[in-house]
Amino acid sequence: MKKLLVIGTMIISLSSIVFLTGSCSSQRELAAQKSGAQLWADNCLRCHNLPSPAAYNDVEWETIGLHMKERANMTTEQIEKIVSFIQTAN
Repeated sequence: MKKLLVIGTMIISLSSIVFLTGSCSSQRELAAQKSGAQLWADNCLRCHNLPSPAAYNDVEWETIGLHMKERANMTTEQIEKIVSFIQTAN
């Protein structure tokens, strides 16, 4: 009986991991399809207002992007899209 309980618990745990991993990768795929403008609206505006694109030069925006990549837990691709969007708005 104890073995069945352990096996059942393991099956439930593994099923949960597979389900959660599948959901995370789906979210990553959706985020990869978004434009810089969409990512900016979804991520940056959630916490603060963005200064005018002219407030910083291209190099400064890249530095800000690297900083925010860590703070917002975003991928390099997402940050590159956002920074590119801001730089073209400048």
